[in-house]
Amino acid sequence: MIRFMTRSNSTFESPAWMGPAIVFLSLAIQNLGAAFAKYLFPLVGAAGMTTLRIGLAAMLLLLIRRPWRSVPGREHVGAILRYGAMLGLMNLVIYQAFARIPIGIAVAIEVLGPLAVVLAGAKRRADFVWLFAALLGLGLLLPLKAQTSSLDLLGIAFALAAAASWALYIVFGKRLAGASSVDGVAWGMLVAAIFTAPLGIWQAGSTLLTPNILLMGLAVAALSSALPYSLEMIALRRVPAHVFGILVSSAPAVAALAGFLVLGESLQAVQWLAICLIMVAVAGSTLSARRKA
Repeated sequence: MIRFMTRSNSTFESPAWMGPAIVFLSLAIQNLGAAFAKYLFPLVGAAGMTTLRIGLAAMLLLLIRRPWRSVPGREHVGAILRYGAMLGLMNLVIYQAFARIPIGIAVAIEVLGPLAVVLAGAKRRADFVWLFAALLGLGLLLPLKAQTSSLDLLGIAFALAAAASWALYIVFGKRLAGASSVDGVAWGMLVAAIFTAPLGIWQAGSTLLTPNILLMGLAVAALSSALPYSLEMIALRRVPAHVFGILVSSAPAVAALAGFLVLGESLQAVQWLAICLIMVAVAGSTLSARRKA
């Protein structure tokens, strides 16, 4: 319940649960967007949907942010190209993973990328505990025994590629963030759209330009990018960064739930255990990084 300050002024203080609730709402919308995108794969394919999502998101960003008002100098072009190419690759390979394995499992493997960045150069004993939990979770997801798992090996490979891409995306993004006068996100999204367009056009062709497909692509772009990113910005004003990181560690479980509700993807008990282990590793490493800072 909102508590109003009626004597000195008319401002109000939001309840403590508001920030976490916004984070979970963001995760729910984002993963429902991913599930909806997978539902549409039969129409344009995974690459076609990637092209639609990135291309429409780039158009929205260009219209809203108008980055041409601050044209990047030569010293920033290389950083923008690396950032944008990695953003495009990350989206391409994770959608290829979605096409082959449940989205909850794909997201659980994908978050190993930022986890690797956090644990790089780990020295404390607790860091190795989180690393072991993550590797154990990954090991439980790998189809080492045919009778215990039916996961597609190529789907797992694409998810691992998405994890590596996410890790590099973070590294390149940090370097680009130093150029505060340049709208790196908008320019990077444009590069990502150009990077992904050829494969999407090759797969789906003129189908991408039909009105109903464009509308569906716009819905995916809004659900997967525009709305959740906006909600995250609001949430970051209400919760500390380390708490935000811990809350976001629940993304694989939220993705698995979205996959079940929208696509009917049900997971085995061992797969849920693997997801939980990876979530614990992400949350624990986030808290550990906070203590180091």
